[in-house]
Amino acid sequence: MKDAGKLAAEVLNETGRLVRPGVTTLELNDFAHRLTLKRGAESAPLNYRGFPKSICTSINNVVCHGIPKKGETLKEGDIVNLDITVKLDGYHGDTSRTFAVGKISDAAQKLMEDTEKSMWVGIEVVRPGARICDVGDSIDAFLTPKGYGIVRDLCGHGIGRNFHEEPQVPHYKNNGIRSVMRPGMTFTVEPMVNRGSYEVFTDAHDGWTVWTRDKSLSAQFEHTVLVTDDGYEVLTRE
Repeated sequence: MKDAGKLAAEVLNETGRLVRPGVTTLELNDFAHRLTLKRGAESAPLNYRGFPKSICTSINNVVCHGIPKKGETLKEGDIVNLDITVKLDGYHGDTSRTFAVGKISDAAQKLMEDTEKSMWVGIEVVRPGARICDVGDSIDAFLTPKGYGIVRDLCGHGIGRNFHEEPQVPHYKNNGIRSVMRPGMTFTVEPMVNRGSYEVFTDAHDGWTVWTRDKSLSAQFEHTVLVTDDGYEVLTRE
């Protein structure tokens, strides 16, 4: 898991260096795929439950699961989330980050900063004996007073030999997931945060792309986290 996490971080960092106006999301996808193969791993999203590409590229009011496209070009002022999952020697590493495309608005910058902070607020409660719901409680307490909508239809997840495993890791308060954290557990913390309502919908045409219902901007940051004997270790840290 540590090797897979380290590789996922590398692929995200290197792909993120290419983010700029004029680059297509398919170019980002193809670069990430080639680098993953070069490192002896697989792009886990490719053909996973029918997903057609190797990474997810989610722009502006796309919450997650955006499908890279040849004709989809990044523009000055956009924000884009790159979600990378690799499978290395049978184990998965999953991480994502929202990037600014050129100069962005102050509102978009603040959304990105607060979303990243909220991820760390959630990670910092991870320790043996804590409950999964503590993650969502802490993130909610940080974000809701600021007026953000925390997406409820999607959440973090256990990860290991399988891409998605138990437990589910919601990012909002009173979510009812009271499973106890134990040393050796690995799961993602990945809040999806909207500048407006938390409500979202899935594109009826492609069956994957998730949009904010009110067309507000959305950002996401994600790490894979290990519960250790006395706290946590982030496996996808740079």
